[in-house]
Parts: sequence; C-alpha cells; structure tokens
Amino acid sequence: MVDDEENIRVVLRTLLRRAGYEVELAENGERALELVGGFDPDVILTDVRMPKVSGLDLLGTLKAKGSQATVIVMSAFGSVDLALEAMKAGAYDYVPKPFKNDEIILALKKAEEREALRRENRALRDEIQKGQQFEAILAKSDAMREIFKTIAKIADFKTTVLISGESGVGKELVARALHQRGARRANPFVAVNCGAIPENLLESELFGHKRGAFTDASHDKRGLFEEADRGTLFLDEIGELPLALQVKLLRALQDETIRRLGDTRDVKVDVRIVAATHRDLLADVKAGRFREDLYYRLNVLPVHVPPLRERKDDIALLVEHFITRNNARLGTDLRGLDPEARRLLLAYPWPGNVRELENSIERAMVLADGDVIAGRDLPDRVREAEDPIQMQLASGELSIKKASRVIEEVLIRRALQKTRGNRTRAAELLEISHRALLYKIKDYRVVDP
Repeated sequence: MVDDEENIRVVLRTLLRRAGYEVELAENGERALELVGGFDPDVILTDVRMPKVSGLDLLGTLKAKGSQATVIVMSAFGSVDLALEAMKAGAYDYVPKPFKNDEIILALKKAEEREALRRENRALRDEIQKGQQFEAILAKSDAMREIFKTIAKIADFKTTVLISGESGVGKELVARALHQRGARRANPFVAVNCGAIPENLLESELFGHKRGAFTDASHDKRGLFEEADRGTLFLDEIGELPLALQVKLLRALQDETIRRLGDTRDVKVDVRIVAATHRDLLADVKAGRFREDLYYRLNVLPVHVPPLRERKDDIALLVEHFITRNNARLGTDLRGLDPEARRLLLAYPWPGNVRELENSIERAMVLADGDVIAGRDLPDRVREAEDPIQMQLASGELSIKKASRVIEEVLIRRALQKTRGNRTRAAELLEISHRALLYKIKDYRVVDP
C-alpha cells in the first residue's frame, strides 16, 4: 500500500489486516520499488499523485520489470484524469478519495477474482507445455491422446489413412500431423476438398491436363497428384467423389501412376494418400454410392476423431487457446471466462464441434463488456442448451424415437411441477391415462416435486 499521507497508510493497514490481508506500507514510489522484490505482492494499492515517483511512474517501472502484481490506483478530487491515464497504462482499477472502506475491499475482491483467472490461465498454458499440444492439435482428453499415439505409430508409413469424424472436429489437423510427424515432412502437403470443386473440373484438378484437352485448356497443367509428389495428398470429404473418378483414384492408388486429361502416357507419382469423411462410407458402399474396392483400399489405417461433446476435457484448453490467439488478432485483452460462461460451454453439446466453439468464442470476445467472457456474451443456442429439448435438437440426433422420449420426460416433469405432484391432474394435462402416467414416471425415474 503506497501513499505519502501517513494517516491514510495507517487506516488502510488496519482495515486490510482485519480483512485478512498481509500488508506492507510504503511512503513513496521509491520505497515501494524496494519492497516489491522481497514482498512479491499480489496487489499494489497506490496513490496516483505523489512527489518524486508518482503512481503513474511506479506503474511504468513495475511493468518494465515484468511485475505480475495487479495495480489499483487511488485518486483525490482533481486527479481523476491521472487515474484514468494510469488505467490506460495497465492499472486494473481506481478508487476515488475520500473512499469508503467497502469500496477498497470490493476493489480488492475484484482483483482477487482477476488473479485467480490469471493463475488458471497460467496453469492451462503450463499444461499445454507439458504435452497437451501435438503438432497443431490441442487436446488433453484420453480419446485424443490415443489418436496422438496412433499418429506417432503410423506417420512414417506410406500406407493410406482414412480419417472419419463429424464436420468441425479437426480431421485436416490430424492429416497435417500425420504429414509433419512422418518421413515426408520436408515435402509438400497438398489438400483438396472433393465436395467443393465442380465435378467437371475435379478430374483436371487431381490429375492435370494437356493443352487442348478441352476448350479452356490453353496450356499444360500439373494435377494435385504431381504437386504432392514425394509428399502427402489429403483428400477431404472423399465420400463426395463422383463414381467415375473413384475408378481413376483406385487405379492411381494401385499402380502409383496417373494420366493427365488428353495425354497418352502415364506419369509415375510417389504420394501418400490421407482421406477424410464425415459420411458413413460403409453405408454408402451398401447403397452403391461408393466403390467397395476403393473403400477397402483407403481404409487400411482408420482413425476416428470423436466429436467435442465426447471429449469435454478439451474445451477449457481450446477456449484458452482461442482467447489468446484472438486477443492478438483483434486487439482485445480478454482474460478468461466467468463461472456462468464456463458452465454453459460445458453443458452445450457442440454439434458444430471445434469450429463452432472457435466461432462462439470470437463472437463472445467482440461482445464482451469486461475483461472476461460472461454467460450473456455467448450465442443464444449455447445459453439455451440446458433445456433438454434444445440439447436434443442441437445434438444433430435424427431419431424420432429418442427425441420423443426426451420430450415426454420433459413434459411429465413440467406437468408434475405445475400440479405440485398431483398425478391425477398431471395426467389430465398430459391427456394420458393415470395408469400410463404411473408407468412413464417409473420408466423415466421421475421424482415428484
């Protein structure tokens, strides 16, 4: 606590010690700098206007020395502009003089919450440094650790890999990790989304063409197979590949040769194929939409990336990463989540997976008023996720049977709440027999309110 007025120092020391704080006093900025090294304070409460070393000067010196202490400035009438200048320079808060005891304690409590968030964030960063990051993939869940082990085992082999998983789980990151961990890391990694290129252009993109092969072919063009020679070709959304091209892809995989459109000779290529899909390819095979021989040629080493709702342990790490990255990109200074936001993020099923989480965090950071993301800053769909019906819809589950059970249980619980446990009246509201209600109460294990 730094102030050049002795009576203020004494009063505040008594107040803060009664509140349970360990306090050191300094009569000026110079003395404060001497004490900081040995005392290592969590919070520095300082007057802003002092002789020689002002509160503003003290703040600047502390920042230059890398002090992690939270600084709260006090300002008498007429020096508020200095206090605001101090906050722009990095002070956390300011308290006007004369102050009430409660104002000082409240400011310190807020500083404690901020410090707790900072410690939590530091702990998360330490976890990342202890092995929670595998190439560009950030995860700590057991399921993702198993994938890390699999990637490490198979990365050096040329054998084809089929990565499956819902949209947004990070299948391309897994493909890139396979490339970066393997013997081909010094050579190209070429990615193509088979569903994003028109069918009439896709063959040329993959295999290339000779000049004059078609109307717009004004020059020879190398295809992506040749571009990826000695490296890795990542075929994203392989389930969208037209049947005609599936035949040519199978030949390229078996013979390790390709032929450009309009050419008469084959070209030898050395490419490792990694494919990915969100579709059930085996079901597509049975339906005749995907060639069985190509499926088994691709599915030599399968890797399934689980959805985010099945690996909630990864959410905190991902949120910390997105906040840090967006702070640098957006020029913001968000420090984490408040408890409500954290609870909502863990409750939501994330049908859009990591991509949806990333977009939700960026939106919340733009809308946030304070230095943490609050529950109100999150999208409506996330805030409403605790409603079981909304969760069922958001999960992407299409089973009418499962959805009906969820809706039935919710309506029974609400009817019993409305009738204060009167089962006869609840049955009337639900328009079912009393006997049917009793059966469903037992089936859903509903406890009367």
